[in-house]
Amino acid sequence: MSTRYAFFISDSTGITSQTLGNALLPLFQETKFHKVHLPYTDSLEKADQAVQQINEAAAKSGEKPLIFDTIMNPEIRDRIAGSEGFLMDIIGTFLPSLEKELGAVSSYQAGQSHESPYGERGLIRMDAVNFALDNDDGAKTKYYPSADVILIGVSRSAKTPTCLYIAMQHGIFAANYPITEEDLRKNELPKILREHKNKLFGLSIDPERLSNIRHQRRADSRYSSIKQCEWEVKEALYMYRALGIPWIDTTAISVEEIATRIIMEKNLQRRV
Repeated sequence: MSTRYAFFISDSTGITSQTLGNALLPLFQETKFHKVHLPYTDSLEKADQAVQQINEAAAKSGEKPLIFDTIMNPEIRDRIAGSEGFLMDIIGTFLPSLEKELGAVSSYQAGQSHESPYGERGLIRMDAVNFALDNDDGAKTKYYPSADVILIGVSRSAKTPTCLYIAMQHGIFAANYPITEEDLRKNELPKILREHKNKLFGLSIDPERLSNIRHQRRADSRYSSIKQCEWEVKEALYMYRALGIPWIDTTAISVEEIATRIIMEKNLQRRV
């Protein structure tokens, strides 16, 4: 398997460039990618530093590094384009044709595409993220009436990162609740969840993968044993099916795809 460097460069957080790159790169399964993230490349000095890293990577690997960029400033983008990398200019590729179709000139300035965190959409994101944090792991169930969706699943099945992603990227109020061994032995939902059954979405995971994850947290314990993980996953799936709760296997898919499937399945309305 060959290895190729992939750079994600932006004058802000880099979420857009990462999202595109992480959607495309897994399609090339014969290549292993060494990913380098360079957010907040918002000056010529930082651009020169990025170019140096790219050129060093090219010399080291003998291959042109891939560059996914969402830099708005044309001077900085031109500086990056002069490197030894293969540039996928996301802004430059799509913006001219969009300007032509709309019959308008875009505000092609650094940072123009990134909204203020104190604007309306930014405040919605903050509220959604705070809700996800406050309602993590069944912490404050009294706020469940305000939840758009409640993720359930056994411990370490990706409930928390999925809630935070849904909140940050879509402004959706997502809570999560851990299904415990006691719940599974009773084969029934905890009382607090029953009145919110229409909001529930289950997460599942491959038992071996679950065991590996739990082992990092609590090695050589009953909690992380493959036998315990197999039993919990099996019983949780039985509960989902018996109660008609939609669910998804999180083992081999990204948090972006998990979130997208949940939003589609539950017909959730994005707020941002």
